[in-house]
Amino acid sequence: MAQVIIGVDPHKRSATIEIINAREKALGQGRFGTDRDGYQAMLAAGRKHKDRLWAVEGCNGIGRHVAQRLVADGETVVDVPAKLSARARVFATGQGRKTDPVDARSVAVVALRTEGLRQVVTDDTTVALRLLVDRRDQLGRARTDVVSRLHHLLLELVPGGAKKDLSAQQARALLGTVRPRDVVGKTRRRLASELIGELVVIDKKIKIAKQELTDLVNSTGSQLMDLTGIGPSGAARLLGDIADIARFTSRAHFASWNGTAPIDASSGDQNRHRLSRAGNRRINRALHIMAIVQLRRDTEGRRYYRRRLAAGKTPMEALRALKRRLSDIVYRQMVADAKLVRTGPGGHAGATLQSSAADLNPEIDTSEKSLPGPATPQPRTTLAAAS
Repeated sequence: MAQVIIGVDPHKRSATIEIINAREKALGQGRFGTDRDGYQAMLAAGRKHKDRLWAVEGCNGIGRHVAQRLVADGETVVDVPAKLSARARVFATGQGRKTDPVDARSVAVVALRTEGLRQVVTDDTTVALRLLVDRRDQLGRARTDVVSRLHHLLLELVPGGAKKDLSAQQARALLGTVRPRDVVGKTRRRLASELIGELVVIDKKIKIAKQELTDLVNSTGSQLMDLTGIGPSGAARLLGDIADIARFTSRAHFASWNGTAPIDASSGDQNRHRLSRAGNRRINRALHIMAIVQLRRDTEGRRYYRRRLAAGKTPMEALRALKRRLSDIVYRQMVADAKLVRTGPGGHAGATLQSSAADLNPEIDTSEKSLPGPATPQPRTTLAAAS
């Protein structure tokens, strides 16, 4: 541990720091702008101390721009989650008042007391994947909005409206059958024509984004797209948000993080679990889409789902169990991909072929534990990962 911790409470245009030693004694503090001059002044204030460690709050969010600049200048930076700094602030003296200097001190105290904080590294391919998949999601939402407004107009122009899954070509053909004579009808037709033009542009952007995601995912060497139900967007979301799969000690830890592990809701003689609403919801959504695709196709995933229904589970409970199994499959695939990247073909480092972490065959037992920890033995259930 460094002898000096520099806690940073970042904002868009400013950053407040507090420097403490190993005994939590304040050695200095200050508020600096995030422009070039302000950043250089903050860096100089920190470099007055030789054995230093920068602790920045929210390095995947608002603190990213500060953390990345520090790393680029050769500084050692750790990421302090906002939840941890909030707890430190509540239990500190001063009645938990929230000010920038108090926040900066809380960040520094957390870094001093907490082991295993993630060290920030220079942005890599995973950041590009996250940017591209965020853009793809934005385009998807924009398309949904345009199609919804187009449906509303077509319902007024065409008796019965248009079908649910509407393409730009189909909408244009349908609009060509309408020749209103009144001013209201003509206005609706003109607005619908404009929306069709917007839809064409969005569809082209989505096609380009999909190809970019495919190329970038393939460049990482990941085999996630070989799994049934994971396309370019799903694979990019998994790789971008997870980054290093090694930070999860087990498949149960991974399932708890992504929200697919069930939560114990037993009461008295009733033994049941409920769906977790916690965890990374973007990854949970990718696994949900994967599960829905497997249910729509003739896969082992669908057969497993039906077996759970036959065992007395409700449809929601059966879907939850399927998502939990698919979480294990994704975990094993990413572990295997990471091992292949580290060692290359024919490598010997890492897990053995007998390890469940390296085994691509999903016949390995899975656990439905709600919390990270050692997996308890469960009956073997075959669940194919690919069609």
